[in-house]
Amino acid sequence: METPKKRQYFGTDGVRGHVGQTPLVPEFITRLGYAAGAVLSRTASHPTFVIGRDTRQSGQMLQSALTTGLLAAGTTVIDLGVITTPGVAFMVNKINAEAGVVISASHNPVNENGIKFFNAQSEKLSEEIELEIEVLLEGPLDLIQAEASQFGRRIDGEDMRELYVDNLVDEHKGLSLHGIKLVLDCANGAASWYAPEVFSRLGAEVVVIHASPTGTNINEWSGSEHVRREPGDLTTLIRKFDANFGVVFDGDADRVIFVDENGNLVDGDHMLAILADYFHSQGRLLANTVVSTTMRNGALVNYFAERDLHFIETSVGDKYVMAELQALMAKEHRPDQIGLGGEQSGHIIIMDGEHSTGDGIRSGIYLIRTFLASGAETLAELADSIHKYPQVIASARVAEKIDLETLDQVQALQAAIEKDLVGLTRLNLRYSGTEPKVRLMMEADTRHTEAELAEKAFALCEAVQQATGTPDGSFLEVLNVTRGGLVPRPEK
Repeated sequence: METPKKRQYFGTDGVRGHVGQTPLVPEFITRLGYAAGAVLSRTASHPTFVIGRDTRQSGQMLQSALTTGLLAAGTTVIDLGVITTPGVAFMVNKINAEAGVVISASHNPVNENGIKFFNAQSEKLSEEIELEIEVLLEGPLDLIQAEASQFGRRIDGEDMRELYVDNLVDEHKGLSLHGIKLVLDCANGAASWYAPEVFSRLGAEVVVIHASPTGTNINEWSGSEHVRREPGDLTTLIRKFDANFGVVFDGDADRVIFVDENGNLVDGDHMLAILADYFHSQGRLLANTVVSTTMRNGALVNYFAERDLHFIETSVGDKYVMAELQALMAKEHRPDQIGLGGEQSGHIIIMDGEHSTGDGIRSGIYLIRTFLASGAETLAELADSIHKYPQVIASARVAEKIDLETLDQVQALQAAIEKDLVGLTRLNLRYSGTEPKVRLMMEADTRHTEAELAEKAFALCEAVQQATGTPDGSFLEVLNVTRGGLVPRPEK
């Protein structure tokens, strides 16, 4: 059977979709489990997978279906229950499992879910492996000739989750957060128990919000993506409790952002700059290099250049950042060095021999550690070292993903915008890899304001919606990345 050239089900971060619609239906997920189990465990005689999920109610159904397929493929499945995505990646390394699986749609709404895999090195799967799994999906799931000994077994591994918490705390022996007060927004997701436990053990005083998951309230008016859009409520709580700052996770806790004492957003761009300085000052920054994506703020590139640090830019997606860091680790790694990369959204990867994926809780600890070591009186003072350029990011729902280059009206408007905005430095228009949406990033020098960019962003996204047959009034928002908060949509 020939390998297809394009993946049909896997996107930029696993298999995603609306629960109850293909591919997120039990029959398909069972077949996916069987195919993934067969491909990822072919070199092991007694393969072991670890599996975890976020707090979505649909996760239990999908996990049961996936586990059925994995057991049919002969794998031992260790069920970690509700755990963060980086917690699963850590456990793969810890127990030398053949693979890990997370059932989560991260920061997306509760009606969506997804399946993402880690290989034996706790890395996200290559496109080649994903294609192999999809090829096997097309074949028969025929167990007629199977013997009883061929099937796997499920093991309850919830007690093993403590190993992950211990690792987060023990990595920072000697660090005391006494005197630090945090407002923790856990997004009613996987961080709801883990984050308060870890920061409390480190000595911080924690005010915990959005840590009561019901199965249907994950990311609901909470979490990193919500706070990036509407930081006001968290700012009020920071001031009410006289906290140092707010720490905000997404649904599966692989992302983290901060809000300082003045209500300003401290996102992934700020964190990369702050952490790069910290690790570089210690002589621990791998290859004196930082990796980020095309969505980064342009000020970040200049910031690193001024400090003689190298910068590598990748396509959008943390898997591409991870791949570049892995390549650097293979070439130049010393045991004490840290590979640093991430995304503006707060997905920060602090890579060493034991950790290879983004971990919001771990990144949060490192940022607070850096703050304490810096001598800065406030987080606002520390984050002020990088001055962002005017930048907006728009997101708009589309009825169909038609090749943007074939949409004449869109191309004409984009060309007009690029001509009209003389200070425009970047314009990136693309479809989301995980949602039925178009994404637009616009950035300019100080000759333009965020408001000017937002006006053009609304117009260009509306043109895409019109050209793709998307109904009037469909979802469209523009985020002020420089300062945080949504830009009001112009009235017509």
